[in-house]
Amino acid sequence: MALLDRLRRRDASAAAPAPPPAPARRRPPTPGQVRRERRALLRAREERVRDVGGLLLEMYKRDRLKPELFFEQCAELVSIEERIQELDGALAALTKRTMADANRCACGAPLVWGAHFCANCGRAVGEAAVVACAHCGNPLPAEATFCSNCGRPAEPAEASYQSDPDSQEPTIAGQG
Repeated sequence: MALLDRLRRRDASAAAPAPPPAPARRRPPTPGQVRRERRALLRAREERVRDVGGLLLEMYKRDRLKPELFFEQCAELVSIEERIQELDGALAALTKRTMADANRCACGAPLVWGAHFCANCGRAVGEAAVVACAHCGNPLPAEATFCSNCGRPAEPAEASYQSDPDSQEPTIAGQG
């Protein structure tokens, strides 16, 4: 009898509708997850393109063209391409948000605090360059011996601001 009561209670609880679960908050995908899915779709797309080409060739060789089969395969390819475009948009939005949060160079490389130049591309960090070519004003890495823009030897920028030494009046020690 006890077994029958337990079975009846189980049947009654199974018949009663369970309350719907609260919707779980999903975290947005990370840029790495989006990139992985995009790479997988690109590989699948390349494989499908080869398959469609091979399918069309075989249908032509056998003189049995089936346009509905060809169009079906092409429609699948187009849906893959649409998903890739969606992922590109999501990736652009994600990287824009993360790059705004981090201190990064225009090339996308992270900048170390206190750096004057990007370690990846050599661009000057900040408003004004720390070292600039005296001839063309192009920003230079501190250890540069030649300007990459004009090709002239790198000289300190302060030297170009000084006037000609012959036009300066000699000063005598002790006199201002």
